[in-house]
Amino acid sequence: MEFSVHRIEPLRRSFPFRGGPWLCLLAAAFHVLAASAALAGGSKDEDDEDDGPSPPNVYLDLYTSFATVPGNTLFLGFRNIAELTTSSSRNINVMAPMSVDVNDHLTLMAGVNLSTTSTAATGWQDVAVNAVFAGFSADVLLQTGWLPKVTVQSYLARSVDTGTLGVDSTTSTTVVEMDYALDKDETRGFLGGIKYTNIQVDTRLANVGASLIGYAGGYYQWPNNWKVSGRFGVQSFDGASLLNKVHLQSFTQPIMRLDLQRMDDDDNKLFGVSFEVVWAPKPVYQLTLNTPLYLHRE
Repeated sequence: MEFSVHRIEPLRRSFPFRGGPWLCLLAAAFHVLAASAALAGGSKDEDDEDDGPSPPNVYLDLYTSFATVPGNTLFLGFRNIAELTTSSSRNINVMAPMSVDVNDHLTLMAGVNLSTTSTAATGWQDVAVNAVFAGFSADVLLQTGWLPKVTVQSYLARSVDTGTLGVDSTTSTTVVEMDYALDKDETRGFLGGIKYTNIQVDTRLANVGASLIGYAGGYYQWPNNWKVSGRFGVQSFDGASLLNKVHLQSFTQPIMRLDLQRMDDDDNKLFGVSFEVVWAPKPVYQLTLNTPLYLHRE
């Protein structure tokens, strides 16, 4: 499930610990423990299978992102917390959606986002919950002959705190991805799709243009269930103006993302790491760790 949340420098609704080092340490500990448990239990014996219908997968799909963002940049990428910055910064974001795989073709999710930012002038700020979001992912067409599988992902996000510019925002995002597998087990194939993001701010004195990404790529999964994939494309952004204080020019620039994932024998995700570069128009670099924390796994 892909999603992004819009944030415009929120006033911090902080926790009793401060800044990036603590959040980084806690997130790393969660990922190490969860990944170790998931990898240790990545396969299951046939004796454990039950003849009756099994309940859906339920899990906290934890994403922790580390990004460096240039000043005066709105960061809108493949999978990210959209960041509007007026000065160069280092950002740590934790997205924690509770997800339910209703079946093999439909996933529902809802969650919150936490973040902290560091600049040369401020140092690390308090960790804050700055957005809530909900959405779904559905396979609307399955691969038949030369026709690829088509997956639609859609979600809505709402900022929690008013920003320092006095702006709240609502973000809607839709992703349509085509997947053409080259074998019946879907271990290798081609990808292609678009991602459209629209941001509405709660004032007539500000405007944020739409973002559109078009991309193509592919994937390969080894017999040991490690999977690598890549997406390469172009992002077009219509620019932004906020209270006559921040003006961002429109641009059309390249974008790329590489993913490495560990799956189980039922194609459930156990662990993932991705690296993304977005030219916006200056380069933004982001590393993301993804560890689902399963309450129930089929």
